[in-house]
Amino acid sequence: MTFRKKTDLTGLDIGSGAIKAAEIANTKTGSVLKKFGIIRISPGIIEKGNINEPEVVAESIRALFSKYGIKNRNVAVSVGGPRVIVRKISIRNKKEDEIHNLIRSEAEQYIPYNMEDINFDYRILEKQEETPRHRDILIVAAPKNMTDSYVRVVEMAGLKPWIMDVDVLALQNAFELNYKITNQCIMLIHTGTGRTCLSVLKNNSLFFVQDLDFGCGEINKKIVSVIGCTLDQAEEIKLTRKSQFISEQDLKKITLLFAREWCLEVSRALDFFYSTYPDETVNKIILSGGGANISEFREVLTDQTSADIRMMNPFKNFKTDKIRFTDSMLKKLAPQAAICMGLSVRRRNQAGL
Repeated sequence: MTFRKKTDLTGLDIGSGAIKAAEIANTKTGSVLKKFGIIRISPGIIEKGNINEPEVVAESIRALFSKYGIKNRNVAVSVGGPRVIVRKISIRNKKEDEIHNLIRSEAEQYIPYNMEDINFDYRILEKQEETPRHRDILIVAAPKNMTDSYVRVVEMAGLKPWIMDVDVLALQNAFELNYKITNQCIMLIHTGTGRTCLSVLKNNSLFFVQDLDFGCGEINKKIVSVIGCTLDQAEEIKLTRKSQFISEQDLKKITLLFAREWCLEVSRALDFFYSTYPDETVNKIILSGGGANISEFREVLTDQTSADIRMMNPFKNFKTDKIRFTDSMLKKLAPQAAICMGLSVRRRNQAGL
């Protein structure tokens, strides 16, 4: 028997390649995954966080909820991309109420927008013994025209948007729900269709965030240029590694080419991280998003970083109906479900943008 709380929300991840939704319930024995669905959208409908065709997106969301029987229409949504600012800043330690009064003025120097044009939030992080005179603050900002466009499309779909989050924090939620928190630095890399979100966690603190300009869609475009298929057909070829128009060897060459370029970008981000935090070491990298399924990416990343490379399983600590969700199905869905599952545990009474 489930004890559904009125504060429960459905996690809704509106990505540039697919839209995902997850509905969970709390029981006496733990959290249960009730419903999970994914629906593909055509290239160009959403690009780098910008919704170009809101009517199409709204219709896709309606189709997703209908197809998978998702009943809870109160949702948590997230935004991401180069226009979203997530940054840790440090200010002189003061009383809590004084810190709250200072944060907005301190944050202005790190945000390249007029403060009146953004949605802004922050989190005061735990005190650090090594820096007792300073307090770390995580600031989050996104342009209002961007967040408003997501709110509108959700409402057009007949849903109620309760919380607006950011992708990197949803990923952090998904990780912390399913994995043991340690004092080691762990890098999360989420590679979607059009971009990659990279972050470093230590304990329960977000250390470092960087948005990288590469995604799985690059492989699809290259396949199209080689064999003249559609982008949707290229996506299927990339996933199945089967086509009568291109050999498995040639397909591997294409994916390996992009995997090396992606890993070079990751290496640059790591170098920047080490220059900022010279005493820290990243020993483990957790992959999610469609890029996690590309074996060449995992292999090259292992060689270049010497880190322990794992794929995130955001369902790991959730109970599931083995008839509705087989192990093979969850394994296939897991990398793409990370942001969505991180959103599904948000509650109405929690803060957001």
